[in-house]
Amino acid sequence: MPGDPLRYDVNLSILFTELPLLERPAAAAAAGFTAVELWWPFSEPDPPERDLAALRRAITDAGTQLVGLNFDAGDMAAGDRGLLSRPAQSARFRTNIDVAVDFAASLGCTVLNALYGNTEPGVSQSTQRELATENLVLAARSASRVGATVVIEALNSHENARYPITSSRHALEIVDYLRVVHQVSNIAFLADLYHLARMGESVQRLVEQHAARFGHVQIADVPGRGQPGTGELDWDAVLTALTRHGYQGYVGLEYRPVGPSADSFDWLPRAHRAAGSPNPAGTNPADVSTTEPIEESVR
Repeated sequence: MPGDPLRYDVNLSILFTELPLLERPAAAAAAGFTAVELWWPFSEPDPPERDLAALRRAITDAGTQLVGLNFDAGDMAAGDRGLLSRPAQSARFRTNIDVAVDFAASLGCTVLNALYGNTEPGVSQSTQRELATENLVLAARSASRVGATVVIEALNSHENARYPITSSRHALEIVDYLRVVHQVSNIAFLADLYHLARMGESVQRLVEQHAARFGHVQIADVPGRGQPGTGELDWDAVLTALTRHGYQGYVGLEYRPVGPSADSFDWLPRAHRAAGSPNPAGTNPADVSTTEPIEESVR
């Protein structure tokens, strides 16, 4: 491992799933981590306050900080991959916007991931694109009131056949379009290096070219989505490149552990697991401007 200042967090929606949700923050802390992230952890977009309070208490009692949260993405286990572009689910997404933003803000979390949503049979791409744009603008406006950034993620088509955003180029085009045409400044790219590598992208080259535009990073090894060291990627080179090219956010561990979760961190020395503040004051990665052209495909 490089001796770098990268900050790591554990995604509690995919790690420590051997335990009930409310026990996972403490398990992450016991493994040496001080930062965690989550997919939307509730079955409804606007859960009872007692459920929000219980999760908030579990995170704070463990001494951990929430650093990333997904907006409600639907039934992920059943194949949903977001709501914001889907006409039948748009109202659910909008119900969730302020709930997710306020919950994140209550824990000091400033990164919210908005999964785009699967393509819908009988609905044109342009209709879904226009709806997605409307909902991303709404989400970003809500996030801006608490100083948060909305991030957009590309997924791999091998496991997410109906998800339309499958490359860093497409995701960055959407970010550019929203920034330039809709003047949305608090939107950025979530670089999930597992999904991008599965699509054949050179993640090291991506880091070298675009690290300053990342609003968040997530990692897992390829092709099995296990912890670093169980697959094909050169993690020393990738993580060193993130540091060298100035990435200042968190690196989210979003892998399916090979073996028990607590035994899957040997690749990361314990001294590297505790994290401080992700960014120096005033250096939100989403504030980085771009001069790259916006492709017609995202208009």
